[in-house]
This record gives sequence, structure tokens and C-alpha cells, in this order.
Amino acid sequence: MAKKHYLFTPGPTPVPPEVSLAEAAPLIHHRTPEFSKILADVSEGLKHLFQTEEGEVLTLTSSGTGAMEACVVNLLSRKDTALVVRGGKFGERWAELCRAYGVKTTCIDVEYGCAVEPEAVETALKKDKRIKAVFITHCETSTGVQNDTETIANIVRGYPALLIVDAITAVGVSPFFMDKWQVDVAVTSSQKGLMMPPGLALAAVRPTAQDKIKKADLPRYYWDFRAMHDALKRGTTPFTPAISLIMALKAALEIIKEEGLEDIWQRHSRLAHATRESVKALGLELFARQPCDILTAVKVPDGIDGVAFTKNLRDKYGVSIAGGQAELKGKIFRVAHVGYMNDFDIITAVSAIEKGLHDGGYPVEAGKGVATAQRILMDDKK
Repeated sequence: MAKKHYLFTPGPTPVPPEVSLAEAAPLIHHRTPEFSKILADVSEGLKHLFQTEEGEVLTLTSSGTGAMEACVVNLLSRKDTALVVRGGKFGERWAELCRAYGVKTTCIDVEYGCAVEPEAVETALKKDKRIKAVFITHCETSTGVQNDTETIANIVRGYPALLIVDAITAVGVSPFFMDKWQVDVAVTSSQKGLMMPPGLALAAVRPTAQDKIKKADLPRYYWDFRAMHDALKRGTTPFTPAISLIMALKAALEIIKEEGLEDIWQRHSRLAHATRESVKALGLELFARQPCDILTAVKVPDGIDGVAFTKNLRDKYGVSIAGGQAELKGKIFRVAHVGYMNDFDIITAVSAIEKGLHDGGYPVEAGKGVATAQRILMDDKK
């Protein structure tokens, strides 16, 4: 029998059949009223996803990093100073992108596994009045940490700087209120909470960022938010879009609307809680001190080869989880509970972890983690 495969990585994530079927539908031309209607529906659905009525959501054909780069070139100029919170690989990416374009970059470095103290952001803004933009990561996928974006947004509002948020692993997973928090720009991508294949990036832009977009002088052509804004008003895109992916996005947004955002947030919270308690029941230690709901980052126990552990799960059992990145390679593993996931996915994931730990020589009481997950997930109130 062919091996079955189970995907518990924080991106890409499993794709619902309805989304796959929508992507496989016969291709249509993108300069037609039919496509314009689809794009309009998608744009309205995305505004709801980001919880913005004031802003607009631009659709880019790229990974999430494309939207991040687009933010840098559209919001900053050559002599500007940016403040970046670095607490993992994706916070570090903001700094790398800023420096690639010659932007002076001030960094707040946070220990891996910890969230940034909002007061540190305020201290940096008080110290340097030249800061024009603050870049943060709402959920740092490389460490499993969630930052306090709402409090940071309250702080940034008191200074002449824009707040740009990497919400790639937050939107459609946990509460994110763009207008209420007054986030100026936020980005996400298709392969996380949107339950799609990789290939689309999305940038939500509130009117508060428009003046900066008009005046920015960094080089931009394909990533130009001005061209995207003008095209969206005409019901189209400036360049050929990923038509099939946008059709899939429409189907994904319909699934999200049917379940309801609050129920989606609650489901992810339940699954995250069950996963965290299950691995703790096995005697393992969580890595993130302020964990997010997209994934659970777990310290690899002594005596276990972390790289071999994830490889064995994939090759022997067909179960894909994520290992650590950079300095965390071999030291943590990350199991996702995001998107097209339900209670039985978590039970499967925890069972696989038990088997993998046993294979590596770690003393496992068979079923202890699974039983913990079962007890938590049987209680619908949690």
C-alpha cells in the first residue's frame, strides 16, 4: 500500500478539497468582467479577514516575502530610518530587506523563544525621532512566539512612524484587528490560515499609509502599490495575476465565512491548547514562553537527535513536521495546528510524536499524550 502523508508544517498547510477543485477549474482570462467580479469578491472577503473597512487589500503573485519587500519599497525612502524587532528568522528578514535597499535600520534583538517587551519599542522611538517605520512580526513562526501587536500599535500611534506587521501566520488563525488596533500595513500569504498552496501574498493597506506610499523614493516597479491601487479600482491587476490561485482564494474565503472568524480563532486556540498540553504530558518542554496558536514549538529532549527525529517521522511514517531553523536546528521541533485542521489531526500528530520519540530511544508511556489531547478536545468549552 502506498504511504499516506500527513502535513503538520506551518506552511504549506493542508488544502481543503473545495479549494483544490476551484484551483483546477478551467482557466479564464484576467481582463474580463468575469475575473473582475471574482477579484472584487475576493477583495471584500480579504478586508473582512484583516478586519478592516478603511483599508484595501492588494493581491500579489509571490510568497509572503514578496509582500514584505513590497512594504519596504513602498513605505520608505533612501534616507529613512526603520525600527525592526528581531526575535526569530522572520523578524530578521524585515531587517535584511530594509538593509538590501540601503535603509538605515535600528534593531531590537529579542531572545529566541521570547516576545518583545512593548516598552522596548517605545524606548527606541523616544531615542530616535527619525524612525519612520516600525516592522514587527505578530507570530514568529521560527520560534512559535506571539508578540503583543495591540499594545505595540498603541505605542506607535503616539509617534510619527508607521506600523507594518508581518501577520503571515496570524491572519485567519488568531484575533487580528487591523482597524481597531490602527495597524497601518499588514501582510499575509496563501499557504497558512488561508488553506491554499503557496503563491499569493496579500498586503492590507490603510489610508494612513497612503502619503508615505506617494512620497517613497526607493526603486519599485512590479511591487508598486500605486499601480496595484489604481488597477484594483478598475477591477483588475497591473500585471498578469495567478488566476487559478485567486479562484482558489475565493473558495477559501467562502469556507472561512461559513465557519466564521470567531469560531476559527476559537478552533485554533483549542487545537493549540490540546497540542501543548499533550507534549507536556510526555515530559517535553515548550520552547516559546508566549506561544502562538499556529504551531507548538517543543524543545528536543536530551539524547534525541532533533534532525533525525523529524526525518524519521517523514520517511518512516509519512508525517511532516518542522524542525528548528538556523541556531535552533536540531534543538526544537514545530508541529502546526493551522488552517484545515480538526481534533483528529491533533490526535494523529501527537500519536506520531510518541512513535518518533520511542524510535529515538526516549522513554514514552504509550498513549499518554494522545489521552491528554482526547480529554481536552472532548470538552467543547475549551
